[in-house]
Amino acid sequence: MNSVVPSPSYALLPGAADSPVILHVPHSAREIPAEVRASIVLDGPALERELDHITDSRTAEIAAAAAELAGVAPWRFVNRLSRLVVDPERFPDEREEMLAVGMGAVYTRTTHREALRAEDTDPAPLIERYFRPYAQAMTEAVADRLAVTGRAVIVDVHSYPSVPLPYELHGAGPRPPVCLGTDSFHTPPGLLAAAREAFAGCGETGLDSPFSGTYVPLEFHGKDPRVSALMVEIRRDTYMTEPGGPAGPGLKRLAQALAALVDAATG
Repeated sequence: MNSVVPSPSYALLPGAADSPVILHVPHSAREIPAEVRASIVLDGPALERELDHITDSRTAEIAAAAAELAGVAPWRFVNRLSRLVVDPERFPDEREEMLAVGMGAVYTRTTHREALRAEDTDPAPLIERYFRPYAQAMTEAVADRLAVTGRAVIVDVHSYPSVPLPYELHGAGPRPPVCLGTDSFHTPPGLLAAAREAFAGCGETGLDSPFSGTYVPLEFHGKDPRVSALMVEIRRDTYMTEPGGPAGPGLKRLAQALAALVDAATG
């Protein structure tokens, strides 16, 4: 793998100047800088298998296709590094429930609850180098949309496996083709209804199962109602061969649905 850390480790891809929508794609990449790879105890083949399971494969492609199809192009904020470097959507402290399975902001366990890093790994250096700059950049991207358009709509683009993995804390519930994750403060009924309508042609849409919530930078979370947010979790077998295989025809249909949601959220 490349020994040079990408700079930056994320990309803010501009949309239309008057678009309030940011497609946030945090888990689509597989890249791990060499100095981070050194702390991961898996051998090469085992790491590739773990990346197959943990990566939201092709979600960046779905977001890019949706941006091209949308009537008003949304902005995109895309993580260029694997979530095995840091997971930008976890709390970086004891508030994070996934610490129970070794998957806080810096993972020490795999999707199958095996060792990924030493249990005594100090997460602080990775959080300072990767997590905080990412969070600050996303905060600034949202603030910019607020300043220019008066509102911001974050659509969090994820995918998940058709069969629960051992790390999942809430994997026993329904696993619909599209799961919509909500926040009681930041997900207005109109945005949720628009998502249900946009994805109606992709199969059943469920709510907050197997994954719930959505990403809002902490500066705005629970404080600024001008920031709306919704998580879109797409079941992987609807658009690709699991766990890390090629895309299928479902990808285009999902991109069209996401574009319809973008159009509805843009207004």
